[in-house]
Amino acid sequence: MIRTWRLDDQRQTLVLGANGERLAEVIYWGEKLPDDQDLAALYQACELDVTGGMLDANPELSICPEASRSFPGQPGLIIRDEDGTPLMPKFCFERAEEQQDSLELVYIDQTKLLTYRAQFKIDQHSHMIVAKTILEASRPVHLHWLAAPVLPASQHASEMIDFAGRWCDEFQVNRTAWSAGVRFRENRTGRTGHEHFPGLIVPDHGTTNTRGKAYGFHYGWSGGHKMIAEELPDGRRQIQFGHAARMETSAQTRFETAPLYFTFSNTGLNGCAVAFQRYLRDKIVSFPNPERPRPVHYNCWEAVYFNHNLAELQDIATRAADLGAERFVLDDGWFGNRDDDTRSLSDWQVDPRKYPDGLGPLIAHVHSLGMTFGIWFEPEMINPDSDLYRAHPNWALGGEDQILGRQQKALNMALPEVRAFLFDRISAVLKDNDIDYIKWDHNRVLPMPDAAQTRGSYALIDQLRETFPHVEIESCASGGGRIDFGILQRTHRVWLSDSNDAVERLNIQHNAALFLPAIVTGSHVGPRKCHTSGRTIDMSMRAWVAAQRHMGFEMDPRELTADEATTLKAVTNWWKQNRDWMMKADILRLDTLDEAIVAEQHMSADQNRFVAFVGKRATSKQILPRPVALANLDPTALYKIELINKEDIVGLSRGSNAMKTGAIELSGAYLLNNGINLPWSFPNSIWVIEGSRINDR
Repeated sequence: MIRTWRLDDQRQTLVLGANGERLAEVIYWGEKLPDDQDLAALYQACELDVTGGMLDANPELSICPEASRSFPGQPGLIIRDEDGTPLMPKFCFERAEEQQDSLELVYIDQTKLLTYRAQFKIDQHSHMIVAKTILEASRPVHLHWLAAPVLPASQHASEMIDFAGRWCDEFQVNRTAWSAGVRFRENRTGRTGHEHFPGLIVPDHGTTNTRGKAYGFHYGWSGGHKMIAEELPDGRRQIQFGHAARMETSAQTRFETAPLYFTFSNTGLNGCAVAFQRYLRDKIVSFPNPERPRPVHYNCWEAVYFNHNLAELQDIATRAADLGAERFVLDDGWFGNRDDDTRSLSDWQVDPRKYPDGLGPLIAHVHSLGMTFGIWFEPEMINPDSDLYRAHPNWALGGEDQILGRQQKALNMALPEVRAFLFDRISAVLKDNDIDYIKWDHNRVLPMPDAAQTRGSYALIDQLRETFPHVEIESCASGGGRIDFGILQRTHRVWLSDSNDAVERLNIQHNAALFLPAIVTGSHVGPRKCHTSGRTIDMSMRAWVAAQRHMGFEMDPRELTADEATTLKAVTNWWKQNRDWMMKADILRLDTLDEAIVAEQHMSADQNRFVAFVGKRATSKQILPRPVALANLDPTALYKIELINKEDIVGLSRGSNAMKTGAIELSGAYLLNNGINLPWSFPNSIWVIEGSRINDR
């Protein structure tokens, strides 16, 4: 007996099938199939041949490949009994629960010890499919590895794209050729990590940002994770995601993976990117006041560091408000005896030396300027030189002799008493002060991976959000060290990178847009001389790169010249005038053969307007810029386009390029196929082009 199930949206179809009682396997995932497709015939069409040197039949590449059924690759489950005996379950079909746009398959192993559940749900608007595995046992067992529902990888792909990085250079793209064997990536740092963003894209051969088929994956978990991309000897390919191995330290009767988000695109990498952006923005992040425009953000960290002085901070706040800031965030250094990063972390009480009258005078001044007030915490961490550590050294996670990170240890968030202490201290600050924003930092990796640590952190944030529903939270972990859909279920913004270098930011933001929408992605105008790279960058470049995402400032406004302040105000005003539609726009990466160019296009939800940012991070190999082709336009429509930062044209641009003089009108077909011819420019500069649809031709 052949069993089959399918999920559809307007773009894709996912079909699962099984022979008799066996675990289901994904037998088709891709372009939408006709509604009347015979799924039993499709299952039979997927049957593979056998030849010499093989088993007499091909073991299923199921949603949980079973070693007990002679599967030759990485299994989807590795588990032991409570006494350490390896278990080799064979799962048999129990039932299927089908609803509109969702499916749950339930299997029980032959010994009746384990129950396996695979859940799938498809979102019609974003084209996102969300899947999860749940494993239940009739007695406690030890889990080594549990994969979310396993998916096949395209047989038409020649490479895979995953992501690495480091502090101040997150979201580096790795392109790895498919070959026999395993691409195995495991993050054991205990947090999502700069180094191991839990995402993967498998493009078919020849796919670009704007053309071709691609398959995108993201594992929504903030702790350590593992990814397996394997090509079997017979040529089949599988993708597995789950928690890092051995993350569960005790025997339990229930385990579940984080959600695995996956999507198919027939419009290049951008189709995957838009699906992730929309689903995160519209289905995962929940803003306290969704109608409130995203405020222009000011963070004082790179202006004062630990040197807090009320009069100085009030002066900085006044200047920030004059530049257009609408939120003021007080960063590290306001609490305990915190004069540097060696002490007082976890002593969450206002420092009376710096704030003898509490935070009230500073908050009142900020509010008088029309800004809201935010504050920095790093709740999951502790300095050995702190009152809390002296009172409770046993609350620290890991061994006494562990290597410190930024002079600190992690608190054991699995302990209820630790969470209760943190909740009380943070609550007191929020109750005593009119605060509507928390910058929540996480500045070191953990001494070991532990799923209970992540669940404990989630529980604390959930409790605070329930108690203070008006407070927004930003996820920061030395910049981009904890960015994933799991933490973003609980927070509202990510600090993408500690780098405020606009040239570095171009690439970091561009690659992060494969998963993140503008509305959650903080981007700040940094100091003239960047504190993390030492590079000196023009204000126009710094301001326009920040305007590509949720705009903010993070520098000392007292350093600005009059010309710099004028430029920053102008760009900030432009961002405010456009933020309502830009924060709901699709970010489309544009294709270019010029390696010096990083270009993207923000397309409005109604498809009637866009803005393109064309950044130049180095000197091009050819003399003149190549045309930049746009994306997702109607080829039959007419568009008005205009270069809006003409003041940045330099004297060495001597020709009569049409974009230098005013708006021009061009067909969508021309803009898609040839693109925009832009003026010559220096490296470390950016062109900003507005476009609007005029009519249908």
